[in-house]
Amino acid sequence: MNHRGKKMTSSRRHHLKSLMLQIAATWLEQEATDIAAAKEAYLAENCAEPDLSGDQAALMEICKKLHQALDKIDEDRYDAEAKVAKTDKEIEDLKLRVVELAGVKKPALKKVRMSADAMLQALLGGKHKVTMDLRSNLKQVKKEVKEEAVGDWRKNIEDKADRKKMFETS
Repeated sequence: MNHRGKKMTSSRRHHLKSLMLQIAATWLEQEATDIAAAKEAYLAENCAEPDLSGDQAALMEICKKLHQALDKIDEDRYDAEAKVAKTDKEIEDLKLRVVELAGVKKPALKKVRMSADAMLQALLGGKHKVTMDLRSNLKQVKKEVKEEAVGDWRKNIEDKADRKKMFETS
């Protein structure tokens, strides 16, 4: 229904529902007659009328053949039922997986500043006390202090000018 336009009147809605129900009823009737016709055609093709105009031995032979056919049909029916049950189970499993996948949404991750100790405690649980000083494992490096801390800038310029002359002369 369109909320912006005119609303359908209840009598019009009732009329449309009854029309849909009538159409659905005719479809169901047609489907039932089609199934009955298909069943008759199958029976006519696969189950011919037995010839009962014989002596007792001939009738016994017909009965044996019918029993063998029934056994084969029972086996086929059992196999078909097993296939259907297996497929139904697979469908149920897939439906459950779909529900699981749809229900689990990954949260948006946030950047968190955390120390190594806090990370290990979060991973291992509160019962484990782990202290880890990362700086203690670092290699000690001695710093060499430059003697030329702050020199005269004019001296630096003169040194650079001497170097420039050295490259120009050679």
